[in-house]
Amino acid sequence: MPDIPFDNTYARLPEQFFARQEPARVPQPQCIRINPGLAASLGIDADWLASPDGVAMLAGNLIPDGAEPLAQAYAGHQFGGFSPRLGDGRAILLGELVDTAGVRRDLQLKGSGRTPFSRGGDGKAALGPVLREYILSEAMAALGVPTTRALAAVTTGETILRQDGPLPGAMFTRVAASHIRVGTFQYFAAQRDTEAVRQLADYAIARHYPQILDSKDASCRYAALLKSVVAAQAELVAHWMSLGFIHGVMNTDNTAISGETIDYGPCAFMDAFHPQCVFSSIDVQGRYAWGNQANIAHWNVTRLAETLLPLLDEKSDNATRIAEALLAGFSDDFGTRYMSRFRAKFGLGESAPGEIIQRGLSLIADQQVDFTLFFRHLTGVAAGGNPETLAAMFTDKAPFEAWLSQWRETAPDPTQALPAMRAANPVVIARNHRVEQAIQAAYAGDYAPFHRLTDALADPYAEDEKRADLELPPTPDEMVHETFCGT
Repeated sequence: MPDIPFDNTYARLPEQFFARQEPARVPQPQCIRINPGLAASLGIDADWLASPDGVAMLAGNLIPDGAEPLAQAYAGHQFGGFSPRLGDGRAILLGELVDTAGVRRDLQLKGSGRTPFSRGGDGKAALGPVLREYILSEAMAALGVPTTRALAAVTTGETILRQDGPLPGAMFTRVAASHIRVGTFQYFAAQRDTEAVRQLADYAIARHYPQILDSKDASCRYAALLKSVVAAQAELVAHWMSLGFIHGVMNTDNTAISGETIDYGPCAFMDAFHPQCVFSSIDVQGRYAWGNQANIAHWNVTRLAETLLPLLDEKSDNATRIAEALLAGFSDDFGTRYMSRFRAKFGLGESAPGEIIQRGLSLIADQQVDFTLFFRHLTGVAAGGNPETLAAMFTDKAPFEAWLSQWRETAPDPTQALPAMRAANPVVIARNHRVEQAIQAAYAGDYAPFHRLTDALADPYAEDEKRADLELPPTPDEMVHETFCGT
């Protein structure tokens, strides 16, 4: 076995932060896919990971030297309702590595069996959700979105019972800047354990925002932590929305302090654009619709602010004023980042009025135009292409022609706009129907569609005739109307 240089700082925190727990053994693990580029960045030999010993580690059957398996404790607001004790119910943090860029990373197994936080669940993962998280997390990474990553996916040889019947079991190896969530802070705040909140805040600052340590005033450091998380979430959600991405379950336990996208359950990329688009089968009220995501992110960081109040100032009134001032910056911060990304998508300069962007989005919403293809074809028009392909997307041509005329008058010289447009408008995304087709083929024993889709998504801005079918929206019989949580 190669030497994996674990350096497990989270395991050195007080033991109320986690429960030490080894993964459950599985009968017959087999490798589905290894991510060699990510493995190399972690200093791990990808060929070894694909070997029997490597697969045994990825399945939890072999604990490497230096690993300290544990399940993290956290709480969380789930669809607005607070649960004071959640925690890793089906995941084990093996340990931490410092990658080749000097960045500390968590190595976590998902689907690794029961923990003290399982709340009656089996702690296992079925094949479909594992493949889904692999596809989506790597697609987001290739799009430049801060995200957890997929190191590996393996089958376990088990049968997992779910509402839709028996399914093959699998495990997913997730790499993250950390797994500290807003809900982690809430876990200790709910117990009125201010000292634990302070320890967690100090740890989060040192790990994610070390520049804050320059401040000698402790209360200023905690205010700077809140400000940093507010900014990270504003940037993250603006990036999501510019790609038509809907997280689907923006609970506070799924809001990472690092600003990474975490937990790809019922998430989806939109096909036809609509601001209130929802796919998640459990989001029956549309709480986490595409157009609501900024408000929810603000709500989530407000919950973080509540946990930090005792650290911001000894006087509660002063602490509240500090928090409110920092939270008030979210809207402007998000708005600036959102407009910057959509100006790039539309090929507009910084001085262009936001009204043309809003009119364009309203136009494609009214006529249910495919979000990704609209921007790709608009990029083609900016490059001097025939606008007929773009026009053909609209059933009512008159409002489109009026908008296009205004856009032509507003857009700068295409030679200036094109690089930004091409960098902002992917050719291929992880469309729901293609993800579902890959999953269903895998259930039937055919992993070729999964590998082909994953390979294509690794280069999302390149045009390639060999994968042209993956760029297309679904036909009526291919449409996926709901996505599901993996638990």
